Amino acid sequence: MSFGEQLRKDFGTVTLALIPVAIVINLVVGQIVSALNLPLFLDSIGTVLVGILAGPWAGLVTGLLTNLIWGLISSPVAAAFAPVAGVIGLVAGLCARYGLFRNWWKAAISGVLIGVAASFTAVPIRVFMFGGITGSGADFITAYLLATGSSLFGSVIITVLSTNVPDKVVTALVAWAIARALPQRFLARFPRAEAVTPSPQG
Repeated sequence: MSFGEQLRKDFGTVTLALIPVAIVINLVVGQIVSALNLPLFLDSIGTVLVGILAGPWAGLVTGLLTNLIWGLISSPVAAAFAPVAGVIGLVAGLCARYGLFRNWWKAAISGVLIGVAASFTAVPIRVFMFGGITGSGADFITAYLLATGSSLFGSVIITVLSTNVPDKVVTALVAWAIARALPQRFLARFPRAEAVTPSPQG
């Protein structure tokens, strides 16, 4: 199957129906977590879910659209991090393609990989666009590290990794659990449904 044919398959009717639902999940859960001041973000569960079920490009589009919409309706800062959200969906889809959502511990490994990729995408944005401070709760870590003499770049890297990796592990596990809980007949309609089918070796 050529790349174009695979892309048309990935963006079929069922994927186009899932993407808006996933965006709503991202926005609603993200707002709830923010209102509760929880130490996680959990605003990319829908993005990872699309990446698992419909492939990396659909995941990328879902992430980008989520943050652009969030930027329009609530926080302009979110729009600046749209590339990060896109990378989350892209890496989730790639992890799924290579069998890293076949069971819970592989999903956890995927979360680490997604978190690292998202972190290194986010660091330049935080440093060069916002001077390391974005108004999130994680700014406390950056401020503390700066006060102890760490460089701005080093402080932001530590801050972003320490917050993103745990968040994306939880996010990946939740998205995996949702995908696995879908009825088999419904799951089979998605172009990448095999991504959550356990391998014979577990």
